[in-house]
Amino acid sequence: PSRARNSRGINRRRRPRRRPDFPTPRGMARNKEGLVLLLDVGPSMHRALQEVKNVCTTLLRKKLVFHRSDEVGVVLFGTKETHNDLARELGGYKHVLVKHDIKVVDEETKNALENLPRGTAPGDFLDAIVVGLDMLIKRFGDTKAKQRLCLITDAQHLLRDPPQGTKEDQVDTIADQMKKHDIKMDCIVFRESGVQHNSVMDENDRLLYHFRDRSVAKVVQVDTPTALLGALKTRNVLPVTIFRGDLEVSSTFKIKVWAYKKTSEEKFPTLKKYSDKAPPSDQFASHEVKVDYEYKSILEPDTVVPPDQRIKGYLYGPQVVPISSAEWEAVKFKPEKGVKLLGFADRSSIPRSYFMKDVNSFVPEPGNTKAIVAVSALARAMQEMNKVAILRCVWRQNQANVAFGVLTPNISSVNNVPDSFYFNILPFAEDIRDFPFRSFSSLPPSSQPTEEQQEAADNLVKMLDLAPPGREEILRPDFTPNPMLERFYSYLDLKSKQPDANPPPLDSCLRRITEPDPDVINYRAPLIQNLGKSFELKENPKRKKARTQERLAYTDPDDQAKSSENNAEKATAADGQAKKPEDPYAEKARAIEVLFPSTEKVGKIGDVNPVKDFEAMLAERSSSIWVQKAIEEMKKYTTNLVQNSLQGDYYEKALECFVALRKACIIEQEPEEYNQFVTKLYERLKKVDDVVKFFQLLSSKNVLLICKEEAPDRYGNPYTSLLQIVRLTQSCASYSYH
Repeated sequence: PSRARNSRGINRRRRPRRRPDFPTPRGMARNKEGLVLLLDVGPSMHRALQEVKNVCTTLLRKKLVFHRSDEVGVVLFGTKETHNDLARELGGYKHVLVKHDIKVVDEETKNALENLPRGTAPGDFLDAIVVGLDMLIKRFGDTKAKQRLCLITDAQHLLRDPPQGTKEDQVDTIADQMKKHDIKMDCIVFRESGVQHNSVMDENDRLLYHFRDRSVAKVVQVDTPTALLGALKTRNVLPVTIFRGDLEVSSTFKIKVWAYKKTSEEKFPTLKKYSDKAPPSDQFASHEVKVDYEYKSILEPDTVVPPDQRIKGYLYGPQVVPISSAEWEAVKFKPEKGVKLLGFADRSSIPRSYFMKDVNSFVPEPGNTKAIVAVSALARAMQEMNKVAILRCVWRQNQANVAFGVLTPNISSVNNVPDSFYFNILPFAEDIRDFPFRSFSSLPPSSQPTEEQQEAADNLVKMLDLAPPGREEILRPDFTPNPMLERFYSYLDLKSKQPDANPPPLDSCLRRITEPDPDVINYRAPLIQNLGKSFELKENPKRKKARTQERLAYTDPDDQAKSSENNAEKATAADGQAKKPEDPYAEKARAIEVLFPSTEKVGKIGDVNPVKDFEAMLAERSSSIWVQKAIEEMKKYTTNLVQNSLQGDYYEKALECFVALRKACIIEQEPEEYNQFVTKLYERLKKVDDVVKFFQLLSSKNVLLICKEEAPDRYGNPYTSLLQIVRLTQSCASYSYH
């Protein structure tokens, strides 16, 4: 049976999500988080304030999408003003300003980050931490809500001495309170490259790392605006296990382990269908679109096939083999849940290119001392012997597939973090793609690179090395945000305020991810020039893949033959003439014209080359209405050609315009636009004999209406366009006998 979609709807059932691995406080949403941003705006941070504002704004944008019930507060330190509860109640805590109290995230929270003040006093991050800690405790009390502090500073200024004890004692006191109320902290230290370290900075770093040693904070140091944008995790994913059970080394040796996803591709948020049928005055309208499917027989299109009369069929050669759900369940492989160790292998025997899908992390069962010791002993033995383990994994009972992968030891460098394993899926024989390529050694000597060419290529690779010796790696995955996602959330925020807004220019930080570093290119310009001089560039005689403009252009078979004859005549004439020296600036002018075409005529279709003008308008994407404007201009131009043609003088030119318009409407998914235009034009001019001849010409060239097979996604009724084509073709044929 065929499947059709109608306007009625039912709710789709979704797979229930597993609960997180930590208790949820009563009265709190399990995903709800209380967050206080502690931002250093002191004199040494003035150059980075724009980047700080960008990363915090991105954080709030994602909370508005994924966690709308989260509560966020903003605290600035290093300001000239002092405004916080502790300063009023106890005194001290100067130059700490509570910019925004802890509230549910909204546009007001985002506005608090606009126009961050340039502070005039050195920032004391310990005072800011205490103020933020006090805000969280007063807001959430003893409830076990998820609470977090986020500190962004350069930690370059001397901290004031506490009234009692040392600064380390003060850090211990703060850490005890954070542990008591289960509050975590993210510390991002931003120092640009070239900043000279001194004793004050070393002391501040030591204090921040003391928070990390107390298991209440994570400290990250970055030196570029791009790394700062990726250092703050703008979306926290709940730790959900994919497996809990025994790692079976043998029938008598089993280790209790938990498995988590270590990496997973972050995708765009799911876009929902939106209906505008509800009246604007209805404030409670959900604007939800529900979809229902009906199955109908091809032989009886008006009869709905009930579920008990439907069965799945699978193609096997020319026939369709029906297989019922009961038969399919009997054929399915239903393995038992478990993780079994099959053996060990040398690490070098499994290339990195074999790793598939996401990376999982195997950790010992929390609180199980025997499991922690066993995992540590096994991991360290594998590390010393340079071995990896091969596992067979079935994550859930009756799982349809079996995971076969490699277990790599991960030795912890932190005292209170146990050793663990990384697990990567390995391919089966059917998954491996073996592509044999010829090597340079099999080519003749004339096709092999010279020593000079090889050296130039080696220098290019060294120049663009993201991890050069003696320097930190550039664009580290941990600190490099996805530019497409960042741009999407930025545009989504803009569209929420301005529905008709066009995409803004790419941010400078994101541009450094998507484009080569201009400083490196300028500094290494001689190496790039040397590479160009080492290789002689020749034009490839093979036919290049057609571009969009070439696909839009129409070429009749007769025109192709004429073009070939003209090219042959030109080649013969050129052989008998001496080749004239070309102007040295002519080639450069043509290249500039190709790279930077003139925009003077964009927006208007002229008589000299209307198809080329139409293609130029289609290529212009400065706004969302430009394609529609190009189609409307072409419709007006072709209508004038057909109406004003005297005895068919402009029919060939009109045919080219019709072909270009038709193909453009297919590519741009606007078939109805073209079909309605042709139908209305024919109905209006069908009684004019000369015009009927033009439509006969269109019919002979197969340039009539666009059918469903050419644009299947834009037709509500699959039979409408086909009937129109048949009727219009019959009408043209009937007039041909007059």
